Amino acid sequence: LSRMKPVIVVHGGAGRIFKEREEGSRAGVVRAALRGYSVLKQGGSAVDAVEEAVRSMEDDPHFNAGCGSVLNEKGEVEMDAIIMDGKNLDSGAVSAVKCIANPIKLARLVMEKTKHMLLTDHGAHLFAQAMGIPEIPGEKLITERSRERWKKNLEPDSNPEEFQKDLGTVGAVAIDSEGNVACATSTGGLSNKLIGRVGDTACIGSGGYADNHSGATSTTGHGESIMKVVLARLILYHMEQGMSPEVAADTALDYMKTRVGGLGGVIVVNKAGEWAARFSTKQMSWATIKDDNLHYGIYAGEKHIKSVDEALASEREGF
Repeated sequence: LSRMKPVIVVHGGAGRIFKEREEGSRAGVVRAALRGYSVLKQGGSAVDAVEEAVRSMEDDPHFNAGCGSVLNEKGEVEMDAIIMDGKNLDSGAVSAVKCIANPIKLARLVMEKTKHMLLTDHGAHLFAQAMGIPEIPGEKLITERSRERWKKNLEPDSNPEEFQKDLGTVGAVAIDSEGNVACATSTGGLSNKLIGRVGDTACIGSGGYADNHSGATSTTGHGESIMKVVLARLILYHMEQGMSPEVAADTALDYMKTRVGGLGGVIVVNKAGEWAARFSTKQMSWATIKDDNLHYGIYAGEKHIKSVDEALASEREGF
């Protein structure tokens, strides 16, 4: 069996990234990519790598997932996550979960320890307890910034739509040395959303999809729009028709924009290990590692390239 060169691609959410948060967003996606890549280099599976990369971003308060998630109308954090294995199309997801640090870990347990694919709210909470996942106080996930923004959105003349422009979701896709692909996506959702609102992230084919026959993708952006066009599956469909990852991503994003007026971003890897990071929003933080070279950016057309060794060295110095 010819060995594949492992590839990881991560995103930290599409939308508007405020100037003062740019550095943190860049550093966060680079760190996540390095972590995922090191799993792949040590012979870990694509599923292990995407879980590790997403966990890294859930723990980073710069992103709207895990710690740093936005708050719902009641001022609470409710999170969604999904993971999928392209080898056998197994998937696990959780929605509207509270009081755990890493929803992606719980999603993986749903995939591996149950016959189901999606557990929600109270049921997900009971399952987490049964699996020995430590509960943390909800306040621990709330950052000053999320609370500020929640308050602003409560003001009578506020327009939460305006604030939704910096939609965050975090995600990762990978191909391992055996040629298996996987995806993972995690989010805190929309700021000031209705209690119990679940977006695209927990929905297979919308928030992510992985199939060894074509590739893997993870999405970010306006969840309701993504669900209407089943964006992740649409991209893979285009690749099955022979499009490159980049053209497939652009075609699907363009369709979502013209058909339902929705903006977003995607990361893609195909079964040959070719990758893309594309977005129709102003920005999307992303990073990818292939052939020991790290590429990353936030703005359209922006692409920094470093060797992995160089990146690891600056990582140790605190970026």
